[in-house]
Amino acid sequence: MIFDTDVLIRFFRGDKAAARLLDAERARAISIVTFMELMQGAESRAEVAVIRRFLREQGFALVPIDEAISYLAASLAEEHARASGLRVADALIAATARERGEILATGNARHFRSIAGLELKVFRPAQSRPD
Repeated sequence: MIFDTDVLIRFFRGDKAAARLLDAERARAISIVTFMELMQGAESRAEVAVIRRFLREQGFALVPIDEAISYLAASLAEEHARASGLRVADALIAATARERGEILATGNARHFRSIAGLELKVFRPAQSRPD
C-alpha cells in the first residue's frame, strides 16, 4: 500500500485512526514526493530525525519517480487538474500507486476519486483539527 502524505501527517499529529491504518498494513510504501513533503514540513532537524527514524523502523519502502511514473503523472495532471484540482505532487503520488498496481491510502479522495485504475483506501481522521 502507498500512503499519501496526509495520512502520515495525521499520524505524527497523534491521530489514532491514522495509527490504526498504518498498523494494519505490513507492506508500507511512500512516494519520494511524500518523503519530500514531510521533509519540507519538518520544523527542526530533530523533527527530520524523528520522521526518518519512523520510516526506517516501520519498514517503509521509498519509491522513486521513474520515467513511466513521470509520463503517467503528466497525463493525469492534464486530464484531472481542472476537473478535480489534482496538483503536481498528487499526480506523482497517484501515478506511483497506479503504476505499481498498489492501493493508495489517502484522506484526500476528492483529488483522486476520478482517476481510472487507481484503487483508494479512504482514510477518515479520528480527530478533526483546523489547518
